[in-house]
Amino acid sequence: MSEPDRRTLLKSAAAAAAVGLIDGGAAKAATPPKGLQFGPATPFSFELLKERARKRVREPYVAPPRPAPEIVSKIDYEAWGKIKFDVNQALYADGPGRFPVSFFHLGMFFPKAVAMHVVEAGHAREIIYEPSYFEMPADSPARQLPKGAGFAGLRVQEARDNKILDWHKNDWVAFLGADYFRAIGALHQYGLSCRAVALDVAVADRPEEFPDFTHIYIDESGPKGGLTLYAVLEGPSIVGACKMEAIRGKGVVMDIEQLFCLRRDIARFGVAPLTSMYWFSETIKPTAVDWRPEVHDSDGLSMWTGSGERLWRPLNNPPRIMASAFLDHNPRGFGLMQRDRNFDHYQDGVFYDRRPSLWVEPKGEWGRGTIQLVEIPTDDEIHDNIVAMWVPEKPAKAGTEMESAYRLHWLADSPEPGPLARCVATRLGNGGQPGRPRPKGVRKFMVEFLGGPLTSLPYGVKPEPVLWASRGTFSYIYTEAVPDDVPGHWRAQFDLTVTGADPVEMRLFLRANGKILSETWMFQYHPWADCQPSCYPKPGAVI
Repeated sequence: MSEPDRRTLLKSAAAAAAVGLIDGGAAKAATPPKGLQFGPATPFSFELLKERARKRVREPYVAPPRPAPEIVSKIDYEAWGKIKFDVNQALYADGPGRFPVSFFHLGMFFPKAVAMHVVEAGHAREIIYEPSYFEMPADSPARQLPKGAGFAGLRVQEARDNKILDWHKNDWVAFLGADYFRAIGALHQYGLSCRAVALDVAVADRPEEFPDFTHIYIDESGPKGGLTLYAVLEGPSIVGACKMEAIRGKGVVMDIEQLFCLRRDIARFGVAPLTSMYWFSETIKPTAVDWRPEVHDSDGLSMWTGSGERLWRPLNNPPRIMASAFLDHNPRGFGLMQRDRNFDHYQDGVFYDRRPSLWVEPKGEWGRGTIQLVEIPTDDEIHDNIVAMWVPEKPAKAGTEMESAYRLHWLADSPEPGPLARCVATRLGNGGQPGRPRPKGVRKFMVEFLGGPLTSLPYGVKPEPVLWASRGTFSYIYTEAVPDDVPGHWRAQFDLTVTGADPVEMRLFLRANGKILSETWMFQYHPWADCQPSCYPKPGAVI
């Protein structure tokens, strides 16, 4: 794949400058791959990373230096886009690893350097930056950077023995900006991001903190069909050690282990935070705001609770920052999904219809907590305005440690979609009946479900909609088969009458003869935003 898309350039920060976390010492030198220059070998293990994190957290935080800021500040969007890593000099370009690793250059939007290391036989050697690794115009400001300035991030290329995708032109994992990373799904397209941790997202009395990956360690001797990446993470409130085993298969699967040591209290500690973009869809679209029918990387939050319930929460572009919490105990999984795979619904050459879904599968027992969804207003697709994460019930206090383990599935769909019919569309319109004056304060909802037991309903059996709302009243409730001759495609229709501007929480599922047929649709309706004649949310902060 090509480098991550244009929104990457607008995220908050790159990874931090090198800080020595690994003790030096005599070591057998690893064999340096061709083309790159390396520093001396030092002992390495994940356990050593964790022990050093425990030591570092007791020391004052020092903000990472920014190499040659007077030069890096001149490498703007246009100049940065013209700087390309020479993949012939990639780590493992000639082996022994199957997956060559290339690097991103520093720039105005990514001014902090990440120390990159190669791991071999229990030792690590830093990869020394050289301008000659990159192809750039003769007048590029980057040519003035000194040796050892550092890299902004990395990407993992496709396998050298891939018979379909040329590894020189295609990559499948990218680390760029703070603690962000992304992978392609089964449809060979980048989309939403994941982070190592999220600290105080949308907390009223304090700013969100974006810790940085300061060191990344690359080990090709990891899992079959992939490689292992280790990372050191640090910010004013936290020091962490992360292990990520990435496997390239139908999509990408990552096994994550993390240890975080806290310097300060964290009000909202987000585990496995997923970050995406949702501007508008068929649900609500202001008139003529854009020529495309839909613009989003993800269209809903899917949840599989510890009790086995399947939930679907369509995403919103709300009138103000909204944080929703779904209480659970030992969740089985959650994810931000892109269910709409029809190109005609987007009409965009950036292929929103191919963006991956990202599913989080907890390992072990996570205990009590909440799956939290933060939605931030936006008026453009350049902002990643959606965050979904697990927030443990255990307080994140200074001096404590937080550990987590989970598996990330970057696929076209959930790895375990379940047996029930799924929600495939949510549509809003004016309430009331055709041919009559439309009453004020009444909104019509059409919620579509597809598949599962709906495909085998006996003739004459109509699903029953089971509805609940936090306030307001329902009317004109019924279900019907969608007239498109697709088996198992049904929709529930109802009107909601409500006054006031406060959000309305709703739930809906289908059943027949006492049997549940569908997952539970959960929607947050904003009457104020929906009823203004020219309303559209103002842009919020970039996540």
